[in-house]
Amino acid sequence: MGVEKKFIDDAILRQRVAEYVSKELSFAGIGNVDVRRTPMVTKINVEVISPGKVIGRKGKTIRDLTETIKQEFGVENPQINVLEVGELYRNPKLVAEKIAKYIEMKKSYRYVTHTFIEEIMKHGAGGVEIKIAGKLAGKGGRAKSFRVEKGFVPKAGEPARVNVKIADSIAITPYGIIGVRVRIAIKEDSGDKDEESS
Repeated sequence: MGVEKKFIDDAILRQRVAEYVSKELSFAGIGNVDVRRTPMVTKINVEVISPGKVIGRKGKTIRDLTETIKQEFGVENPQINVLEVGELYRNPKLVAEKIAKYIEMKKSYRYVTHTFIEEIMKHGAGGVEIKIAGKLAGKGGRAKSFRVEKGFVPKAGEPARVNVKIADSIAITPYGIIGVRVRIAIKEDSGDKDEESS
């Protein structure tokens, strides 16, 4: 039981650290935060659009964040690695956050959703699904959901686990919270299959 509790506590701590880092570095366009604990260090890999903003002048921002994680969460020897997001439209977290921001700016959720889906498909996705749920009609309206899908997005089995990236975000509006979920399916490389079959 002791080992199980330690495993659960460790997973909760990693989740709390990831959420804290995401919140603190949201200004730099967070794509993903991955926290891995090893016997020597706790590695925190952060994918962002603007690495320079995260590092700060002479590394001050990253040093301050590292020190806060040590003190607030009791993490020994945290090591933050900052990586640049290669492609906005291949990153569901960034897409979900962008859509949420546009909704908060009172842009048409239908227009924004269709625009992002077209851009994601143009950038080589095998499929994409965007689902928005909440009080979409404004004041007095009932909560409802709106879903748009293009291409092929596996929902079950190994392809869904391996080839589909999923991320959520929320838009805070005067009428309530609206949830945004983005699924992006990676296009499989058919070249290897062709070589094997020939």
